[in-house]
Amino acid sequence: MKRIVLLLFLASFSWGYAQESEVLTPMDIAKLQQVTSAMITEDGKTVYYTVSVPADPKVENAPASSHLYKYDTDTKAHTALITDHSVGNLAFRPGSNTLTFTAKPEGADHTGIYEMTAEGGAPALILSYGNSISGYDWNPDGNTLAFIAKEVEEETKPDLPYTPEIYEEGMKMSRAFVTDLRSDKLTEIPMSGHVTAVAWNGNGGQIAVRVSPSTLVDDFYTSQKIYILNTIDRSIAGEVMHKGKMGPMKWSPDSKFLAFIAGADEHDPTAGRLFKVRPVGGSPMMQAEGMEGSIDGLQWSADGHLMFLASEGVSSTLGSIDKNGKMTRLYTSQNYAINDFSAANNGVVAVVASTPEHPSELFLLKGMGSAPERITDLNPWLKNKKMGKQEVIVYKAKDGMEIQGLLIHPVEKNGPVPMITVVHGGPEAHYDNGWLTGYSMPGQMAAGQGFAVFYPNYRGSTGRGVKFAMSSQGDPGGKEFDDIIDGIDHLIANYGIDKDRVGVTGGSYGGYATAWMSTRHTKRFAAGVMFVGISNNLSKWGTSDIPEEMFLVHSRKRIWDDYEFFLKRSPIYYADQAETPLLIMHGKNDTRVDPGQSYELYRHIKTRTDTPVRMVLYPGEGHGNRKSTARYDYSLRMMRWFDHYLKQKKEDLPQMENKEAELLFKN
Repeated sequence: MKRIVLLLFLASFSWGYAQESEVLTPMDIAKLQQVTSAMITEDGKTVYYTVSVPADPKVENAPASSHLYKYDTDTKAHTALITDHSVGNLAFRPGSNTLTFTAKPEGADHTGIYEMTAEGGAPALILSYGNSISGYDWNPDGNTLAFIAKEVEEETKPDLPYTPEIYEEGMKMSRAFVTDLRSDKLTEIPMSGHVTAVAWNGNGGQIAVRVSPSTLVDDFYTSQKIYILNTIDRSIAGEVMHKGKMGPMKWSPDSKFLAFIAGADEHDPTAGRLFKVRPVGGSPMMQAEGMEGSIDGLQWSADGHLMFLASEGVSSTLGSIDKNGKMTRLYTSQNYAINDFSAANNGVVAVVASTPEHPSELFLLKGMGSAPERITDLNPWLKNKKMGKQEVIVYKAKDGMEIQGLLIHPVEKNGPVPMITVVHGGPEAHYDNGWLTGYSMPGQMAAGQGFAVFYPNYRGSTGRGVKFAMSSQGDPGGKEFDDIIDGIDHLIANYGIDKDRVGVTGGSYGGYATAWMSTRHTKRFAAGVMFVGISNNLSKWGTSDIPEEMFLVHSRKRIWDDYEFFLKRSPIYYADQAETPLLIMHGKNDTRVDPGQSYELYRHIKTRTDTPVRMVLYPGEGHGNRKSTARYDYSLRMMRWFDHYLKQKKEDLPQMENKEAELLFKN
C-alpha cells in the first residue's frame, strides 16, 4: 500500500481542467470531495475515514465513490487504503486492531464484509452471502457476526415471455443472520418482518433487532419496532414500547442499557430525540430533555457516559450524559457544522465537519475547550476562490415567532442585490452554518455571480426541539411559507436586496415551497426553479410512497375529510395567476414525489398562462439526482435560469442546450 503526503494526493484530483474563474463554478462544485465518516481507534492513534469522490460529469454519468483512508495521529501521515471501489459500514473487530467494512470490488457478485489489519495490505473477504450484505454488528467475542441481507430465493422461469410488475407485492425482505467465522455455521434470527438494524450488547448475551413490518418506505418511517433477543435460544427478552421514527441504536459497555435515537412520538417529524431502555424492554427513558435541539448521533464512552451529537439552531454540539442522567455540553460551535464524530478512550475525538468556507473535512478535538484541528484538505484549490461572506440571520415572523436563517452575501456588490431563496425539504430538516453549496443549492456559485443567497429555517425545521418541529403541522403552505416571505422582507429592509429581483428554489418540500411562491405569491418572485416538488396535495397522497408518514407528521388529517382544504393548499389551484418564470426539474424514477406532480403544474401553467415554463426530466434518477452528469446539468440549468430572469431581466425562454450556461462562469 502506497503511503502518500496528503496535499500531493489531494491536489492530484483535478480532472485536468484549468481553473478559469476566480469564483466557484458548476464544474468546481461537480468535483468537490468531502469526508463522509470517521472512526478513531480506542487508543486514539489511528483514524480511518471515508471520502466521497465524484465521477467526472463530462466523462461518466455515475454516482460518487466512497474511498477509504487512514491517518496516524503520531506521524501525521495519511495512507490511501482503497480507492478503486466503494466501501461502507466501518467497524473495528473486537479484540484486534483490524478494521472491517462492506464492499463490492470489481468482479464480486454481491457486497460482502472485508477486513484489513492496521498495517494495511490487501483487504480480505471474511463473509459473503447469496445477496448483498447491507449491515452488520460484531459480537464482543470478535468471531461471531450478526448481519443483514435480503432473502435468497430460487429464480423461477415465467410461463409467458412477458412479465408485468405487480405494485408493492413480492418485495424481498431483509433478514438477520448470525454466523461464527470459525465454523461458517449460519443461522437466521427468527423475526417476522423486514430487519433494518442489529446491535449486540456488551457481553454478547443479547442482541437488539430493529424491524419494519415490510420493505415499504412508509412502514420504515412510521412502524419500526425494536426487539431484544437472548443470544442462546433467540427468545424475545423484551420489546421496546415506543412509537416514532427510529434512528441508530447502541448498547452501553456494561449491557445495562440500549440507547437509541427516535422521534418523541409518532407525530414527531424527525428521529431526533435520545432514549435509553433496559434489556428487558418496556418504555424507554428520554435523555437530554432540556435540549431544544435535534440529536444526530450517539456513542457510549468506556466509562459508561452516553455521548451525543446535536444540532441546536444553526450550531453543532457534542455532549455527554453521565450515569445519573446529568447532561453536559462538551463542545458547541456555530462555526463548524458537525455531521459525524468518533471518540477515543483518551478523550481525543475525530470529527467530520464543514464550515462556510469548505465542505466536510476531518478534524481532531484534542480537548473539549480547544478549537478543532483540521486534518484533511481535500480541495486545496478552494483557497484561491473568492467567496461571499456567510452570516447567521435572526428575524421575527409576523406572529412574533423567532426564525433563524443564513445569508450568503455576493462576492461583489453593485447597487441593489438580486437574491435567490433556497428552501430546504422535509420540512423536517434545517441548514447549519456550514457549507451550503451543492449541485441543487446555488450558494457560492450564485454569490460569485453577484447574487445574495438566503437559507431560511422556517417553522417546522429541525434543530430547535419538538415543539418547533411540529409547529407547522396541519398548515401546509401556511405560516411555514409565510416565515420565508417575512425573512425576505427583513432582508429587503436591512440588507439592500432588490425586491423586484428575488428568486426561489428548493427540492421536495422545498419544491412545494417554490411552486407555492411561484403561483400563490407570484407577485413577490421574479424566477423559480422547482425540483422534485409537490403541486397537487390531492394526487400527491395517492402517488407517493409515504402516505401514512405524510398524515402522521405533516397534514394531521385525511385528504378525504377535507378535499377543498388540500386543493386550496396546492399550487395548481393558483396556477392561472402565475407570472413567475418557472423551471421544473424531476427524476423520472421518483417514488417519493411522483413526476406527475411536475407534469401537472407544467400543464396548468402552460395552458392557463403565457408565463415562461420549462420541464426537464432526468431518466434513471429518483428523489434527487445521484449521478455526476445529471447533477452538473442541473447546476448549469438552475444558474442560467436565474441569470436570465433575475440579472438580465429577459422575458423569453433561455436556450435548451447548456453550452452557453457554462459561459456564464468563464472570465
